[in-house]
Amino acid sequence: MSGRWLAVVALVVTSACANASKTPPPVSPAKMAKVDPPDAPWRREATSTGWEPKIDAPKILIRGARVLIGDGREISNGHVLMEGGKIVAVGDGDGDPTGAELVDAKGKVVTPGLIDTHSHLGVYPMPRAAAHSDGNEITAPNTAEVRAIDAFWPNDPGIPRALAGGTTTIQALPGSANLIGGRGVTLKLRKATSSRAMHFSGALDGLKMACGENPKRVYGRQKRAPSTRMGNLAGQRAAFLKARRLIRDWDEWRTGEADRVNAFAEARADHAAKSQQRTERETWCAETNAPTADTKCKKWQKSWEKEPLDAPTLEPGKPPPARNLATETLAAAIEGKVLVHVHCYRSDDMVNMMALADEMGFRIRSFHHALEAYKVRAELARRKIAVSTWADWWGFKLEAYDGIRENAALVEAAGGMPVIHSDSKEGIRRLNQEAAKAFYFGQNSGVALKPGTWIRWVTKNPAWALGIEDRVGTIEVGKDADVVIWSGDPMSVYTSAERVYVDGLERHHGESRKPWSDFEAAP
Repeated sequence: MSGRWLAVVALVVTSACANASKTPPPVSPAKMAKVDPPDAPWRREATSTGWEPKIDAPKILIRGARVLIGDGREISNGHVLMEGGKIVAVGDGDGDPTGAELVDAKGKVVTPGLIDTHSHLGVYPMPRAAAHSDGNEITAPNTAEVRAIDAFWPNDPGIPRALAGGTTTIQALPGSANLIGGRGVTLKLRKATSSRAMHFSGALDGLKMACGENPKRVYGRQKRAPSTRMGNLAGQRAAFLKARRLIRDWDEWRTGEADRVNAFAEARADHAAKSQQRTERETWCAETNAPTADTKCKKWQKSWEKEPLDAPTLEPGKPPPARNLATETLAAAIEGKVLVHVHCYRSDDMVNMMALADEMGFRIRSFHHALEAYKVRAELARRKIAVSTWADWWGFKLEAYDGIRENAALVEAAGGMPVIHSDSKEGIRRLNQEAAKAFYFGQNSGVALKPGTWIRWVTKNPAWALGIEDRVGTIEVGKDADVVIWSGDPMSVYTSAERVYVDGLERHHGESRKPWSDFEAAP
């Protein structure tokens, strides 16, 4: 241990002033500040990149609109006031126009910006080419150390197209070839020259995991583990066991280091107090002529000769545990500093993953795709695990054969948290329609759903799944001004997003769409 951080040890020794007193001076008390050794790297990670732009958004008043709050409530004729990138007022009527740019939304609908929990924009960008394939690090079953933010391409032409569909926030994820594919990142869809400038400030990373067919197919073809579902769980279990050991090793190191350094600090404090006491007594002996002084001073002198005051030394400590980025990511997942998202289709695979989570001490935030979630919907609702799924995808591989169109509706009726995601550069452009389809499928089959439920599936629920529900997902005072003005009812295929605001800045205007990328610029 280098000992550089030991500068935080503070010793404050106080004492009474020595003078020609008739009694010996008292022992001076020592005060010491306890030290706290450096914590594990994953516990010290920042939740912001430092590249996020400062928001300087104008004051804008949208009025005359039907406002869908995002949680099922609505205002039939209301207004939304945005200023400085935040929503500052929501309510009935026209609102106060003082100092605001006015946007007439009569006959239109206003919603929160849509949120996609499962996107590969930027890591599998357009146009499709081998040079753009950055979503799967298919070199080992566990690549928890890789991060989507390092591969995301902000010039992907799919980004402005997603904005044109009303999507304002995405989680860009690694692919599902691996048991543990790496970290996803939550991004605001704003024009930028780097992924870090698009980062959703304060949002936790996601951990992409996969079960079922994908990892066993990819690695089975390579004649290596895993090649079965047994191998899948064994590999994931082994990886999380390493993470649990790393947490234990860090906690033990910090305890031992704190004990070692604090014991040294106490010894230094004691040494300082005794040294000062000796100085004070020597001064007292030299200046005091009391009859009893000679006897006391001779006694002290003998004790000082027998017990010399040697300064304490700090014994070398153990080095902290070695860095391992993959294992640190899993440790962060166990401690809730990274949110776990699992690609999983079959209900039995979901149950196995929940059992693994119980065994290893982590929580699953959302199952993705989850076509058989309806079979275990009560348990998913009890555990508060979101179900990020499609409206009607099914049958494209064996584990997708038991998908049904009522999946999201049945999860909702059971008290669960359905989310409509895209997993598609095309589907992300119509998340509103996908949610409307899923809502209709449920209603048409007799599932009791309250009106307005569908909007939660692409706003409030995905915001919770990404851990950003305090910032986005509903139109409420104090939240980010991520707002969409629709030409009509967002449930209709004839409706389009006319204006899209991200942090109160207009990022899409249907009448004046400008290309973001050279791949869409005309010659």
